[in-house]
Order: sequence, then structure tokens, then C-alpha cells
Amino acid sequence: MASQVELRPPRAVFTDRQLGRNVRGLAIAAAIGGFLFGFDSAVINGAVDAIQYRFAISSHLTGIVVAVALLGCAVGAWYAGKVADRYGRIPTMKVSAILFLVSSVGTGFAFSAWEFALWRVLSGVAIGMASVIAPAYIAEISPAHKRGRLASLQQMAIVIGIFIALLVDALFANLASGSGTGENGTSLANNVLWGLQAWQWMFLACVIPAAVYFYLAMRIPESPRYLIQTKKIEKARSVLQRVLPADEVDPKVTEIQRSLEKPVAYKVRDLKGKMLGLMPIVWVGILLSVFQQFVGINVIFYYSTSLWDAVGFGASASFWISVVTSIVNILVTIVAIATVDRFGRKPLLLVGSAGMTVSLALVTVCFWTAASGEVGTDNKLALGPVAGPLALVGANLFVVFFGMSWGPVVWVLLGEMFNNRIRAIALAVAAAAQWLANFVVTASFPTLKGINVALPYLLFTIFAILSFFFVLKMVRETKGRELEDM
Repeated sequence: MASQVELRPPRAVFTDRQLGRNVRGLAIAAAIGGFLFGFDSAVINGAVDAIQYRFAISSHLTGIVVAVALLGCAVGAWYAGKVADRYGRIPTMKVSAILFLVSSVGTGFAFSAWEFALWRVLSGVAIGMASVIAPAYIAEISPAHKRGRLASLQQMAIVIGIFIALLVDALFANLASGSGTGENGTSLANNVLWGLQAWQWMFLACVIPAAVYFYLAMRIPESPRYLIQTKKIEKARSVLQRVLPADEVDPKVTEIQRSLEKPVAYKVRDLKGKMLGLMPIVWVGILLSVFQQFVGINVIFYYSTSLWDAVGFGASASFWISVVTSIVNILVTIVAIATVDRFGRKPLLLVGSAGMTVSLALVTVCFWTAASGEVGTDNKLALGPVAGPLALVGANLFVVFFGMSWGPVVWVLLGEMFNNRIRAIALAVAAAAQWLANFVVTASFPTLKGINVALPYLLFTIFAILSFFFVLKMVRETKGRELEDM
């Protein structure tokens, strides 16, 4: 026994401050996948009208082209768990980064609607993989008392990615035309900027963060839980030494080994249970994901520019309203990061559901007044002098309540609520359900808005109400619990 101890490599000793910096650095590097998730998801916002004009497609087909990436997201999320458990968390990140880079170039140089849609599906696969691997990795390298805060970095990265995407859209739009999209997106689709149309540059801009993500994935270590799962105990110890005090490393290795005594789940059938064929905890993860989408948050980030333009705010103003909304999203995510480990996950979700219900109801009433009013000479609806400001307040309050609760907290819970044996595959199933729900909302929104601009917001309000009672009855608090105790 003594000789075995002597053969171990000498342990690095870090101060508490160094340990904190180490784990934050690893979490931030992994969260770059979240940045790409947000950027690649939202960059289409400013290009919707231009794509419709450039490829001469109907509103219905435009909705499908915008939403089709989400099917790729579901595929990427579904398979990410299997890939991550078989080949590791870091190789999965590298594959995701390469797909981001390739699909960005392909989308930027697409020559038809169908080619554009195919490249968007590939970018969706990359987004889906990132949506699974980042929260899993961050949860697995984070100490329990900091896990909520560090896991919230995933959502922070997503909302920053959304902000940068909308800012890039606005800048390229103004460089191309000086006044936003122009009628039916003609400025973005016709004006040449450095040899390409402005909407093309919007998608090509994703190449830079994709390259950064790949570089960082080459620099960070593998998850200690995956290393122990694959019997690489000493490598796991060396990683844990970077994030835990020296006297906690060996007990943590033993604890992880004990949690992995049963075979790791690689397939959905390994999640079999008595509640409609799945374990109850898996259903909780699925429904958390579905409710996160069915309150309609991504309508704000996929369609907000076109939506505000349609109700009379004007093209240029609509771009900058979307940018301001994304800034609000960043600020309230900071609030969530500061409070999730103090107040817990469940209280934040309940407050968020209540606040979203009120704010969505306000938006619904405002848009209903626009839908029932007269159409102007430009064939656009018009919000009145009271309804217009109230709709903006309601939409941004909705973002506030979502951003401080359902945005980050769902990702925190998905990363930590499953035990070590089923985490990757269960998270993959929940994330796939999230992307399918996102697809349903995104693809149906143009049709529902065509019936009545207020109708989708009425449905979002109903789901916000249901989400409150779901959390109240079904979600358990996980604050401060070790992953091995889940």
C-alpha cells in the first residue's frame, strides 16, 4: 500500500482563491458552447425578412426555414448524451465546434431556400450538442456550494450570445442600408457589403466564436466523473485537485466510484420506469424543458424584429428594441447567478412563473387592441399611444421574469437533478424535448399570428400559469446537494 502511495504523482496545492479561479475558468470555457447556442439561434432574427425576400418564399415557408434548425437541435441533443458517455465530454465539444464553423460558412453562402434550410439543420445539430454537453460538464466539475452559480454561466453565455447576434444584425443592417431592413427586407437582400449581402455576413460572423470554442475545448481537461467512469482514476484526481481542497479529493473520488457502481445508462431504455415508461425524474426534466419553451421566450428572440415592425414601430426602431431586450436579458441573468445558490431553484421558478403570467397577459391585451383596430395605409397594424408603451413594458417584464428564473434555473436543474449513472442520457432526452417544443412554438407562431397577433401570447400566458402549478407540485429543491446524492 505504501509503495502505491509513493508512485502517485505529487499533488498540486492550490489556495481557495486559486481553486475558485480554476473552476470558474473551466466553467466559462465550457459555457462558450452556450454563447454559440445563443448566437446561432438568434442571428436569424434580423435576417428573417431578407431571407423571405431573397429566396421568394411565403410566410408559412419562412416559418419552417426559421424553425427547421430546431429539428437539428433535437437530433444533436438526442445523440450528444450517447457520444459524451462513450467518447467523453471534451471530444463532444470539439465536434460541436466544428459543426458550428462549417454550418456558418454553408449558411452564409446558401443559394436557395432548401440549401439554406439544410445548413441550418446542421447548425441546429451543433446547438443541440452544446445545449447538453455544457451544463453536464459544468455540473460535473463544480463544487456543490457553487454549482448553481457556475451552471448559470451557461444561461449567461446564451443571453450574451443572443445580444451579440442581435447587435451584429443591427450593425450589418445599418451598414448595408442605413435604416434597418427596408421594405420586405430588400436592403439586406440587395445591398452589397464587402462583396456579400448583409444577411450573409450575419451568419458568417459565427465563424469566429466557433474557432474560439474549438481552441478552448483543446485546452480544458476531461470531466472527472467521465474519467472515473472509464477507470482513469489518477487523471480524475489531477482534475479534482484543480477545483477542490486537497483533503476533499480522495473522498470525492470514492464517492463518485460508489455512485457509478451500476452500469452507466447509454440508451433511452436504460431510463425505463413506471410512469408512462420512464423514470419520474426524467419526466420532470422533460416537462421543465417543455414549459421553458411553451411560455414563448424564443418568439421574442427569433421574431421580435419582424413583430415590432409589424405593429407599427418601424424597421430601424424594431432592430434596436430587440437589442435593448437582449441587454435586459443579460442584466437579469446576472441577478439569477447571484441568487440561485442563496434562495434555491424552486422559489425562483415560482416567482418567475407568476411574473411571466402577469406580463404575458399584459402583452396579450395590448396586441388584442392592435388586432381589433384599423390597419394603416402601409398595411401594418398599429398599437395605440397607450398600448404601444405598455406592450414594450410587458414584453420586457416577461424577459425580466424569465431571465431571472426559467432561463438559467432550468439549465441548472437539468445539469444537476439526475444521478451520475443517467445524467448524460437523461439530460439529452430532456434537451431533445426542449428543442422539439421550441420547434412547435417557432414554426406555429407565424400561422397563429396570422389568425390574430394576440393569439400566441394568450397561449403563452396559459402555459405560464400551468408552469407555476407544475413546479409547486413536482419539482424538488436541489440547492447544496452533491451530485452523488441525487
